[in-house]
Amino acid sequence: MNVLSLNMKAPVTKCLFPAAGLGTRFLPATKETPKEMLPLVDRPIIAYGVEEAVASGCADVIIITGRTKRSMEDYFDRSWELEAMLRQRGKDDLLAIVRNVSEGKKIVFARQPEPLGLGHAVNCGEPFCRNDFFGVILPDDVMIGEPPVLSQLIAVHDRLGGSVIALEEVSQQDTSRYGIVAAESVGEGVYRIHDLVEKPGPQNAPSRLAIMGRYILSPSIFPMIEQVQPGAGGEIQLTDAIRLLSDREPVWGVVYSGTRLDCGTQSGWLYANVRMAMKDPVLRKVIENAIS
Repeated sequence: MNVLSLNMKAPVTKCLFPAAGLGTRFLPATKETPKEMLPLVDRPIIAYGVEEAVASGCADVIIITGRTKRSMEDYFDRSWELEAMLRQRGKDDLLAIVRNVSEGKKIVFARQPEPLGLGHAVNCGEPFCRNDFFGVILPDDVMIGEPPVLSQLIAVHDRLGGSVIALEEVSQQDTSRYGIVAAESVGEGVYRIHDLVEKPGPQNAPSRLAIMGRYILSPSIFPMIEQVQPGAGGEIQLTDAIRLLSDREPVWGVVYSGTRLDCGTQSGWLYANVRMAMKDPVLRKVIENAIS
């Protein structure tokens, strides 16, 4: 797409979910069960991201999956037998909960044939997003915010145009765990991004502003991904593609308001379950009894 013809403030109505990873940190639980389908209290991890996308105005959801991820498709599909049983037994409250999983959403699935990095996963969504600005949510990062974090990024896109990345300030010693941006403040927690560095050591980090799992991306990202040279393990880094994009179009960063729960590790997932469960009076009592 010619950048001169691209509407830099086009509405964002689509959201892409890279969800084809093997989940090796959770083996053997993830041998057949996708990591994204592990429960976070009362629903799968990925459901929180999908709810965030829909609440942010993205009715079209594209989930990039792999060979062992069929259960995600089944979860977001209608379960006619279960609905009929709940209706017959008069369990209208549970029926409404089950129907809400799929109602009001248009969800499509695409396969990533090989786990070749986040950039490659995003590129698998090109047939669905090639003409539009679109959101990207990494399911491992469950973000609780009001308004929703993706909505906060969309608001910056609507105001300034271009692509937008969620940022979080981390400690100097933690810069080696994240992509870090070199950026110029334009006020109100918003930055113009000039460069991105993948997992720099503390002595080489251009800032302490780390890239987190929410993006609004221009369709121009796809030809940038095609230009990226594969790195270690043949993986194509999304960070490298966004760096190329930032030379051609505006890329903004916004320090989001909210809480991030990292469900990508066993300890993070366990913490997230306890944190979310503590909000429910009944489950809170269970936890208090278990640790007393």
